[in-house]
Amino acid sequence: MTAEFKKSDRSRVRRGLKRARYDTETVYAILDSHILCHVGFSVNGQPHVIPTSHWREGNRLYWHGSSASGMVRHLSAGNPACVTVSQLDGLVLARSGFSTSVNYRSVMCYGVPELVTDEAEFDRQMELFFERLAPGRWPQLRPMTTQERKATGMLVMEIEDAAAKVRAAPPGDGEEADWPVWAGVVPLVQKLQAPEVAPEGEAAPLNHPVLPTFGW
Repeated sequence: MTAEFKKSDRSRVRRGLKRARYDTETVYAILDSHILCHVGFSVNGQPHVIPTSHWREGNRLYWHGSSASGMVRHLSAGNPACVTVSQLDGLVLARSGFSTSVNYRSVMCYGVPELVTDEAEFDRQMELFFERLAPGRWPQLRPMTTQERKATGMLVMEIEDAAAKVRAAPPGDGEEADWPVWAGVVPLVQKLQAPEVAPEGEAAPLNHPVLPTFGW
């Protein structure tokens, strides 16, 4: 039986209940489908939403930024966060503006981030992150300097509760099929392009990165 996150006051879906998912399989799949998340938090009543790259290990989300950034300093002080990931999968073109929609996968995760302070764990998580970006590339890179380590703040958040919403369906206005306009779904797909070498890299050994696949 698939495990599920608890339905709390902050995570319970109240609109579009048939699209709600709380099972870990769906939540994790959406988190792993992208490398871009948005981190939401509030400072003195002012909301902030910061886009950044993320990765997951088990039930923990990781992301990093400048150790001097407001986000890292605020969240490492024990303040809660909401991390979201969204994927747009298609335009749902219905026979009316009211019924027009999009197909999508989205998830909201809640928890209290902490700063990763153990150096060995920091290195291990950085390698996991780069394995997502370009598998096998981390051992080839120049090692991080002491100053670069001090300048990088890595956060980890245990997912306390989470909720996903998914729409993957055609227009829901079949009863209006006699209206003379095309209706259906226009799929949207993200894809990786061929690598573009850096201007200073022409003389470097031919060593193209292995491109990731994510959930695209």
